[in-house]
Amino acid sequence: MKRSTRGCGCAVAVLVVLLGAGGFAFWKYGLPLWRARAPKPSGELQVHVLDVGPIEGDSILIISPGGKSVLIDAGDAGKGKVVLDALKRYKIDHLDYFIATHPHPDHLGGADEVLNGIKVTNMIDNGVDLSTPAPPAPAAKTSKGKVATPPPPPPKKSKVKTVNGFFDEYQSALKKNGAQYEKAQPGKKYDLGGGAILTVLGPTEPFFTKDQMKAGGNDTNANSIVLRLDYGDFSMLFMGDAEAQSEERLLSKSDLDLKAKVIKIAHHGSKYATSENFIKRAQPEAAIISAGSWNRYGHPAQVVLDRLKAANAKVFRTDLQGEVTLTTKGKGDAGKLYEIKTAKETKEDLWAGREPLKDDSSHSGFIAYGDFGPPPKPPKAKTEKPGKK
Repeated sequence: MKRSTRGCGCAVAVLVVLLGAGGFAFWKYGLPLWRARAPKPSGELQVHVLDVGPIEGDSILIISPGGKSVLIDAGDAGKGKVVLDALKRYKIDHLDYFIATHPHPDHLGGADEVLNGIKVTNMIDNGVDLSTPAPPAPAAKTSKGKVATPPPPPPKKSKVKTVNGFFDEYQSALKKNGAQYEKAQPGKKYDLGGGAILTVLGPTEPFFTKDQMKAGGNDTNANSIVLRLDYGDFSMLFMGDAEAQSEERLLSKSDLDLKAKVIKIAHHGSKYATSENFIKRAQPEAAIISAGSWNRYGHPAQVVLDRLKAANAKVFRTDLQGEVTLTTKGKGDAGKLYEIKTAKETKEDLWAGREPLKDDSSHSGFIAYGDFGPPPKPPKAKTEKPGKK
């Protein structure tokens, strides 16, 4: 007797449909999640917040467990040697990534020295071009049947630097180095190997303008590159010189993960950054402040230190403790996930802010192109001579 196969054929058809639907669902939803899953940590991650003081400045070295190196900023002019010495100390013979957060000399001033001193594979900045415009070439004189008169030779290079001289030197050194240049793109991730991922959070366009900074702060600072580092259970934010306006823009993105174990505080601890709302969203356990003991702007500001203290965050300061080094293996129990050490101990109060001699805001005379040397000493109180009233 011939067996009926009609029911079997229907079952096979249903199975094919189910497998197809399952495959599509995995391709549509499961595969992106699988690709985006955090890689397992393997080895030690190092973050060195370098001491580029006593003038103001930032420079941070990241060494991934996979052996890749990232330099974020290079301190002020003349501090490139300090950065190069640190790279040598940590046995870095090339930089995989050199990131300039924004074109202010206390972050970019030493970049030309670094680019002239070590091979860089990838150079990233925020795309703001402060190059000094080239003078227009004189028009060549022509007449019928005569060859045009060649233009006169270019004027000799002046020893006097322009306000944008540090940026011209940076671009010149970048061309000589041969590093691959790219503009920072929010959302882009860089795989540093060993499970460490560096993500660009900002700046987003349109960039802030001076008109938008009337409440305080500086537009060049507000357009700083902001980065997030993830490694297993560890996370850290690098805020550049972002201002409160930058933080508000980040906070407006509800799906953006801003919670982090550690923060490199924005703008050296300026009162115009590290808002209470941002701290509440980030919930840091520790905060590292890179500031110079000679800075004129009262960095770090007392109000910022008070906000961090209220959030129960531990504070580390380069102006008082020198280089700050963080190490983590990306996993561990509470209190053992990461370790922070400083180059020196201090007897000064870490929670005491500095008194400003100048206000660090564009509308009140913020010096955007270099502030060299120690701040002026406060005037001595006048004393009356004996016998005089």
